[in-house]
Amino acid sequence: MSESSALATDRRRWLTLVVVGLAQLMVVLDATVVNIALPSAQADLGFSDGQRQWIVTAYSLAFGSLLLLGGRLSDLMGRKRTFVIGLIGFAVASALGGAAPSFELLVAARALQGVFGALLAPTALAVLTTTFTIPKERARAFGVFGAIAGAGGAVGLLLGGVLTEAFDWRWNLYINVAIAAVALVGAFVFVPSIARTGPRPKLDIPGTLLVSAGLFALVYGFSHAETDGWGAPLTWGMLAGSVVFLAAFVLWQTRAGHPLLPLHIVRDRNRGAAYLSVMIAGAGMFGIFLFVTYYLQLTLGYSPIQTGLAFLPMIAMLVLAAQLGTNIFVPRFGPKILVPIGMTIAASGMVLLTFLDATSSYAAHVMPPLMMIGFAMGTIMPASMQTATLGVDREFAGVASAMVNTSQQVGGSVGTALLNTLAATAATDYLLEHGRDAVGDAMIASYAAAYWWGGGFFALGAIVSALLFRRRNQGLSLSREIEAEDTAEPALSH
Repeated sequence: MSESSALATDRRRWLTLVVVGLAQLMVVLDATVVNIALPSAQADLGFSDGQRQWIVTAYSLAFGSLLLLGGRLSDLMGRKRTFVIGLIGFAVASALGGAAPSFELLVAARALQGVFGALLAPTALAVLTTTFTIPKERARAFGVFGAIAGAGGAVGLLLGGVLTEAFDWRWNLYINVAIAAVALVGAFVFVPSIARTGPRPKLDIPGTLLVSAGLFALVYGFSHAETDGWGAPLTWGMLAGSVVFLAAFVLWQTRAGHPLLPLHIVRDRNRGAAYLSVMIAGAGMFGIFLFVTYYLQLTLGYSPIQTGLAFLPMIAMLVLAAQLGTNIFVPRFGPKILVPIGMTIAASGMVLLTFLDATSSYAAHVMPPLMMIGFAMGTIMPASMQTATLGVDREFAGVASAMVNTSQQVGGSVGTALLNTLAATAATDYLLEHGRDAVGDAMIASYAAAYWWGGGFFALGAIVSALLFRRRNQGLSLSREIEAEDTAEPALSH
């Protein structure tokens, strides 16, 4: 291959990263950008406080329950075709939601967003996995992608505040149409079409039904716990049902001729550790965005735009850590060192947040722990995501990528439900002890309880990741893959 052709191929790979990064950003920020718009949407469409949760839940239920199916479809249908379908579907659903004249149509549009998001998110990661095969380039690409995955929620808070205050709540949905349009053009031009070789495997219908039902019940159970409590029969019924369905799914995968999720993918110690790390980090991060947002707006009196801007230092540290980690530290030390360090830094940042009170200042008391947690997430997420898809056969790249998104989604659902419940209990106990007039202090006490438990999640993550990730000289590892490049002739991805 001529030098000019090699340069063109190299440029195309990095432009592919831009395209899949846009798609990932759209899916991730949608989880928080709509939250900022909820009060305005409620005033406009006239739905109740009890109905409001369904704007969020409809998306998370469809997204969380269909991720593995979406990932497998990308393996069977082809990455580029699935990616384009996901982009178009997500844009159409967003446009329907933005134009929704009623609560019912808005909920339906949000559910449809979740369906196409479940198709788009794992496909974007699978495209990245199969495009960047040269180890050092792969590390850089996953550094960018991991930073987007970690920072998307904070970007959503800022973007949601700007759009809601400057324009209208509907633009929080319409913005996806613009992002998808740019990504769609890039997908047609830059994302490669790879012809399938060999026989086309069949879709595992029983496995799809079992895992979709199990994940639906799991997400619904935790969502229901947020609103109706852990003692509600429907909460425990759905959670028990999820255990039954997921256990049946695992049993079926050992017998299926064309399994939806070959169990060897998750049985690998490094990949299993990576999935658990993403799940635990997701649980802790959702608590950060939720309770720090409450604190900034309700205690310090920040506007939505000011709240979004307050998270910018966190994003900056996340991006910095992601680049340092994937380009310097992970190749040298591996995820067994980097991920536990990131978890420990995050736990320390959460502990610092517990000292916030009504007189705390942003610069002295809020920004430093946020920057610590941002640096920690930039250390955890890229290394974990890269490890989770390392060494997977091309034909299963989609479903392995879907496990990353599933882990993050399940972690977020579990973390949000648990932290909300624990925070509400702490607020109630404080009011019983100090009287009904201490509402402001009770809120701060509830946030502190959430931060302590969030810190506990990260501390658990530090222990789990330190124990499970292999050392550098044990089997498959990022560092050995990258070191091997120095003695091997680089091959262009195709």
